[in-house]
This record gives sequence, structure tokens and C-alpha cells, in this order.
Amino acid sequence: MIDGMTLDQLRAFSAVAETGSFSAAARRLGRVHSAISQSVATLEDQLGVLLFERGGRTPVLSEAGRVLLADARRVLGEARALKARAAAMGPDIENELTLAVDGYFPAAVLMEGITALREAFPLLPVSIFTEGLGGAEQRLRDGVVGLALYALALTGARDLESAWLTEVVMLPAVAPGHPLGALAGPLTVEMLQPHIQLVLTDRTPLTHSISGGILGSRIWRFADLATRLQYLLAGFGWCFMPEHVVRADLAAGRLVLLEIAGIGPTRLALSAVWERGRSPARAGRWLLDDLQRRLAAGGGERQDRKLS
Repeated sequence: MIDGMTLDQLRAFSAVAETGSFSAAARRLGRVHSAISQSVATLEDQLGVLLFERGGRTPVLSEAGRVLLADARRVLGEARALKARAAAMGPDIENELTLAVDGYFPAAVLMEGITALREAFPLLPVSIFTEGLGGAEQRLRDGVVGLALYALALTGARDLESAWLTEVVMLPAVAPGHPLGALAGPLTVEMLQPHIQLVLTDRTPLTHSISGGILGSRIWRFADLATRLQYLLAGFGWCFMPEHVVRADLAAGRLVLLEIAGIGPTRLALSAVWERGRSPARAGRWLLDDLQRRLAAGGGERQDRKLS
């Protein structure tokens, strides 16, 4: 029977094995020698095996003791983790932080923020859903996440609460081998018409009425930003892309900027959004404060810097 086995007995067993004597274990644990000896003896009775050979001047782990010591340490470690996790679930701390993040949000800044969050709340589980257009808001409305980072203006929602985070610069770009890449001077909308424009499509109905930014009549639609970037680089068409996403490709010459007459770089405001009356709890507020500081300081490089 092991129903009476206690963590105190396992601590005594582990301490004796690690210090090499009952006296040293007692000093480590702040107990008297007899209490440590009794705890180990009781544990042996509970397990039905001898954990130490006591024939010499100092106790020596038995064969069974060597095997069971690893199990005892594992149980003690799990008990510490359980205690720490329970402490992390104190007042005003989420059991889990759930985020829906638009692909337009600067990934480098978010990763820096999540890294800092992990240090501040080491046992807090985090779930991140990467979405496009109305997908982040839909996750929020469905109750899948408690916090969403996206362009609230794209859906025009008025029944949600939000905090402004940053603006993302959207640039028209194309692969250098594409016919548009060889044209000099400002391009008219008529010059763009024969060429495919790569645009994002929404899996949700929240932005289906939005047509801003579509200039061409030949449209290819993509459900995610990463796939659209691959087709842009491959020369299938042109599109507006977040500056921080294409910065390296522009610098390396894998993409070139388009100059469109009457249309300059546009800015898309990104916000943190939550349901009205359900403000982020402690970890969520901590992350938002951290992201706002990083974005205000130009974390992950400023989004509005001019291209050289």
C-alpha cells in the first residue's frame, strides 16, 4: 500500500541520497535526525522495499533505492510545478492567454513581446492564431480568443473595445522580372489594368464588402499573406504589401517598388481589440503595455521609416 506516502517522505529520501547521511539531510531540510530517519523508514514500509543499506557508517542506496530515486525526484518536481502553476493562477491572471493576430502585425515585435511575457509569466500557457482580414475578429467573436491584434477599420466594428498599437505602411511592389518592374515613371491605373493584382480574401463575411486597394480588373485571391508573398516573388502579379514584410526582399532586389500616379504608400492602423466588458486580465494587459512600448520605440525597426 502506498496511499499514505507523502511528499515530505520523498523529500527526506531524496535529501539523504544527495547528502549521503541522515544528519546532513536533516540539516538541509531543517529537521531533526530522528524525523528524517523515521520519514525514510515509513516510506520504505509504504513501498515495501529497502531504499538504503544501513550496514556501514553511512547509508548507501540499495538497488531498489537507485531505481526509485529518479521517480521520487520526478514526483517532487511535478509537485513544485503544480504549486507554481497554482500560484500563477492568482487573482486577475488568465488561466491561458489566447491571441488572434493579423498577418499584417509585425511578427518580430510580437515575438519579442511574447519572449518577455514568458519571462514575466513563465507558466502561463499561450495560444496564438494567425489570421487575415476579418479572421482575427471572428476568432474574438466566436470566443476562441480573448484578445485580437488587427486592423479594426477593415471591419468597421463599433461594439468592441480597442487600444491603438501602430500603423503599418503598405507599399506597391512587384518582382523585377515582371513587365511592370521594367516600366519607368509613375504608372497610371490604366497601365495596371492588364496585369494581375494579388489580393487577400477573407474566410469570414466580415470584410467581403471592402474593395479598397483593388485597382486592377484581373484579380487573384489568396487566403494568407505568406502564400501571396511567394506568388509575388515568383512574378505572378503585383500587390500592396506591408513594408516590414517585404523590407528584406526590396533591399536584396527580389522585389521593386511601383510608383503609381496619385497613389502613395498607405497606412493601416493596427489595434488590440477585445469584447466590450471583457477587458484583458493581468497577463494580457502586461503584453499590451509591452507591445506599445516596443512599437513606440521602433521595436523590430520602425514601420514608417523611409526606404533608401
